[in-house]
Amino acid sequence: MQTTLAIRRLVRRRGARQGAGQLRRNEALTGMAFIAPSLAGCLVFVFVPFLDALRRSVTNGFTGGFAGLTYYIEIFHNQSFLTAVANTGRFIALCVPALVALSLGLALALDESVPGHGALRAAFLLPMAVPVACVALLWQLLFHQNGLVNAIPRLLSLPSIDWTRGGWALACLIISYVWKNVGYNMVLFIAGLGGISATLYEAAAVDGASPARRFISITLPCLKPTVFTVTVLSLLGAFKSYREAYLVAGSYPPGSVYLLQHTLNNWFAKLEIERLSAAAVVTAAVILALVALLNRAWASDAGL
Repeated sequence: MQTTLAIRRLVRRRGARQGAGQLRRNEALTGMAFIAPSLAGCLVFVFVPFLDALRRSVTNGFTGGFAGLTYYIEIFHNQSFLTAVANTGRFIALCVPALVALSLGLALALDESVPGHGALRAAFLLPMAVPVACVALLWQLLFHQNGLVNAIPRLLSLPSIDWTRGGWALACLIISYVWKNVGYNMVLFIAGLGGISATLYEAAAVDGASPARRFISITLPCLKPTVFTVTVLSLLGAFKSYREAYLVAGSYPPGSVYLLQHTLNNWFAKLEIERLSAAAVVTAAVILALVALLNRAWASDAGL
């Protein structure tokens, strides 16, 4: 009798394990079915073209023979490419921290207790609905030498400043990028703040923790995944800020806002595909390395 009961229990356990395994397989297949269209799109429109660019970067465009690292050496001896890389690095180093800090500050300021917080949040999201061409026209209207911003110096009989083509061109570009993207990042931070349990703040308040201490000890640690996501998205977006600079200042803007995308676009217009491909591969490698470093920094910090 006892042997029979033991056999029945064993059969039930085995059936439960098999049922759980089948459930996991079904869930995995369902998940794969949902992401299959996105994966197919990335494969066709991103991965395959990137492999073709990698091939072209080491192939002579005229003879079709193997060129090795010739084009990679050429681009690192090209002064316009080096200037564009330096300007792009400076732009990213300035605008990404400013964007992350400002969007986090707005998310903290526009919490549920602020009157009209819904309308204020919508106002910060409005720039995302404005086409880039309209943003460029707005910036020209504001910061041109005869624009609205120069109305004040003219009233004071001071010389006008061409903000978009002088020494302030990089600052104008950073302001444009931050203004257009701060609302989206703010929404991400608001979602992250909504996932933090209120009991943590209540317990900290009972223990006498100041608002600054609650922010450092509760808010920031709980927001680390969101901060990582926002930082990566801001970094990727900064590499795509070419449209604003192009629409405002054209293919050959002032030196301070001559970005990497300007060089790539000009090489494409001249059909210098090999150098363009080499620069694209280097850019992709740099972006991948930056994201990997950020991921490692966040992972090591979380392990502490």
